[in-house]
This record gives sequence, C-alpha cells and structure tokens, in this order.
Amino acid sequence: MRIIDGWLLDARRVESPNCDTRPEGTCISLLVIHGISLPPGELGGPWIDALFTNALNPEAHPYFRDIAGLRVSSHLLIRRDGELVQYVPFGLRAWHAGLSSLEGRPCCNDYSIGIELEGTDRNPYSALQYTQLAEVARALMQRYPAITAQRIVGHSDIAPGRKTDPGLAFDWSYLRSLLSPAN
Repeated sequence: MRIIDGWLLDARRVESPNCDTRPEGTCISLLVIHGISLPPGELGGPWIDALFTNALNPEAHPYFRDIAGLRVSSHLLIRRDGELVQYVPFGLRAWHAGLSSLEGRPCCNDYSIGIELEGTDRNPYSALQYTQLAEVARALMQRYPAITAQRIVGHSDIAPGRKTDPGLAFDWSYLRSLLSPAN
C-alpha cells in the first residue's frame, strides 16, 4: 500500500472537515483502533460517512438525534468487506480519540492515527478487516517509524472507563501474528 501526501492510494477518499493541524514538531507515534456501527449494532449503509462529514440526518434514526451535532472523524475506516475509506490525511489531526491519554501523555489525537473498524464490541470482525488492517498498519509503520507493533492500541486503552472499542471481539493475537515479520 502506498501513501502519498498523507492519503492511502488504495482507499476511497471522503474528506472530512473535522480535522486540524497537529501541534508543531509532533511525531506521529501511535495507532488507535476503534470499532463503529451506525446506528449501534447495524452494519453497512451511508451513516459513518455522513457522521464524519457532518451530514448525518437526525431524523433518519432516533439514535442520530443525539449524535448529529458531533464533530468527529477518523483517518480511516475499514468496512466489513475490506473496503478502505479515508477521511483525513495522516499528517493532519483527526478528531477520533476525545479525552484520552497513554503512558501519562494526554491528547492522543495530537500524535496518533485513528482507524475505525466497522463492527461492534461483541461480534467478531471479518478476516478481510484484519488483513486490510495489517497491510495498512505495515504501511503506516514504514511511513511513521515511531509507530511500532507495541504502539498499536485500542480506543479502550487510551480512554479506559469511557470507551470499550474495539471490544472483546477484537483478536489482538491474530493482528499481532499478521504483523509479525514472517508475514
């Protein structure tokens, strides 16, 4: 996979306005894995793109009334079928982590890249998602060497008690095996 000007060439591009510049001198050193389904528990549909582009219709589903005004984004989404959708170039700060910290360092959005997996905390993610995630992670680790396999974490790791994703259904051992040098 190739990254040019912060954009993954293999991804469908849907630009989000919900981003800004990182603090000057910031080293991108963290990859945060999220899980998302909109409405909760439902997969497919246009709702994730709509949320990240501020186009979510609050009348389309009762749940959307509470979140339609949120200004959030992620760098990348990996859908169940393996489709890659990129919202924010990797060099910019996407608004995915919220109130967060890792190893005593706050504001994870400043130094992280956020990847959403379409799914829920309780249902297994697809094999295609793991394959795509591993390929993307390898490309990101090559482009941003401070991101190592040990610096790939879940949203729950940087916002414990507030977030649970990617959830117990996420197979960290499998992802680590896909990232091992033998693969």
